Amino acid sequence: MTDPSSAGGAPEFHVLVLAAGASTRLGSPKQLARVRGRPALQIVVETATAVAGQSVTVVVGAHAAEIMPMLARKGVSTVVNRRWDEGLGASLRAGIAALPSACEAVLVLLGDQVALTPDDLRRLSAVWKGQEGVIAAAVYQGRPGVPAIFPRWCFEELSQIKGDQGAKHVLGRHASRLAQVPMSNAAVDLDTPEDLARLNAVQEPDTAPPHSGRDWSEATWLLPAGLTLVDDEAEEHTHAAHHRPE
Repeated sequence: MTDPSSAGGAPEFHVLVLAAGASTRLGSPKQLARVRGRPALQIVVETATAVAGQSVTVVVGAHAAEIMPMLARKGVSTVVNRRWDEGLGASLRAGIAALPSACEAVLVLLGDQVALTPDDLRRLSAVWKGQEGVIAAAVYQGRPGVPAIFPRWCFEELSQIKGDQGAKHVLGRHASRLAQVPMSNAAVDLDTPEDLARLNAVQEPDTAPPHSGRDWSEATWLLPAGLTLVDDEAEEHTHAAHHRPE
């Protein structure tokens, strides 16, 4: 596949998958945790490549040696964040620094957002292409978060993020230039053994994988497993900040 662009030659975007965490709450690398028989990070990468072809870079860190062989088979680029223990900010800095020089925008998502579908990312892309100069961000649990598409004018700010803030402050700082895309699938993550059990307990009518185009919406993913979305507004965290390198 070619780099994502419109028929009119709109600037390309590159996908950045942040997957450098140590997964201490899960007790083993969440990137390799089996969700419906497939590694979680494989699901996310295949979703990204279905939309962006090989214009995908995965930032790895804590378990790089174990994860890299799987990514090599997918033909995507990789960056090793050796400062992964500093938090998401270090992964964003490493990823932004590695973007192709021709890249005019970056789509950032997390390595455990296994419920995202290609259609989710295509909707995000369509909004970004339709409104020049905006940041297109998914909205779930009442707040914007990743996946989000950041134009080049955001790159300097993204490359200056410290600690475990993720991209939330960039989204908040530019609220007037934010195009919001409702996306309940973005709220599904994988942090604990209980999360993994819930994900694997969801019943499907067949064995089609997530990237096949199925709508893995909140109703499909969460309700059959008895899982409800928790509004963590009291903790003042977005989804991106909630995903710590643990």
